[in-house]
Amino acid sequence: MAKSRVPLVVILGATASGKTTLAMEVAKRFNGEIICADSRTIYKQMDIGTAKPTKKEQSEVRHYGLDVITPDKSYSAAQFKQLALGAMGDINSRGKLPIMVGGTGLYIDGVLFDYQFLPLSDPYERKRLNKLSVERLQAEIIKKGLPIPENSQNPRHLSRTLETNGVIPKKGKLRPNTCIIGIQTDLKNLKNRITKRVEKMLKEGFIKEVSELSRQYGWDAPGLQAPGYKAFKGYFEGKIKLDEAKVQFARNDYLLARRQRTWFKRNKSIQWVNNKAKAVDIITTYLNK
Repeated sequence: MAKSRVPLVVILGATASGKTTLAMEVAKRFNGEIICADSRTIYKQMDIGTAKPTKKEQSEVRHYGLDVITPDKSYSAAQFKQLALGAMGDINSRGKLPIMVGGTGLYIDGVLFDYQFLPLSDPYERKRLNKLSVERLQAEIIKKGLPIPENSQNPRHLSRTLETNGVIPKKGKLRPNTCIIGIQTDLKNLKNRITKRVEKMLKEGFIKEVSELSRQYGWDAPGLQAPGYKAFKGYFEGKIKLDEAKVQFARNDYLLARRQRTWFKRNKSIQWVNNKAKAVDIITTYLNK
């Protein structure tokens, strides 16, 4: 890939690790704007359960990649790559610093390593696959003799394996002129943060949000496959109690966090930090080169 003159700061980490707080601090300090690399905050109306940046935060710092599509639509890493590249050019053209923030590994790596993504699949086939359970998707993959993806419990990854016949996108070299910061988190502390965040979301009206979304789009909508929303399906169907749904929400998010940590460990260019001051110091050094 040709050398890029556009500087890019990336802040990544597991869900509930504090990425938004750090990104806001960095954006204000270094005259930056934020590109959200999150496969859930792209959805309109899904505000509370995705921990989307607040309206206040969005008014203080411009954000890209939020509220792109409705929850009944699918969105690919290839589409995000195009959005992110366009946003980076726009931000840089106004003399500001692009800051990509998120926890969706394929979104981030698609930009960092210039992934050459495969074409989108037949929309009717995608709709069929979206209705299948994890077990059914795995069975179809095995029947076709394809390799099970690394994240064998993620329906989107399983569906994509079937759509592409197991072909993996081509990965290039790491993007030049890039500073990658990872938020280091202790698993026990992360688990506590996730549990507290679930309680906070409920106080902010999460149940009402899920109720309205499920009524408007149905439980099969791609957006409602997000960990928190999916956990509350049984509650709305009268199969489990509220406390059980809350525990399931926290468990789903914790399992997601572990998968994210595993994904990011493969990138040896990430500079891991456990405090804001260290992150600011690294970015300052990078920008002053």
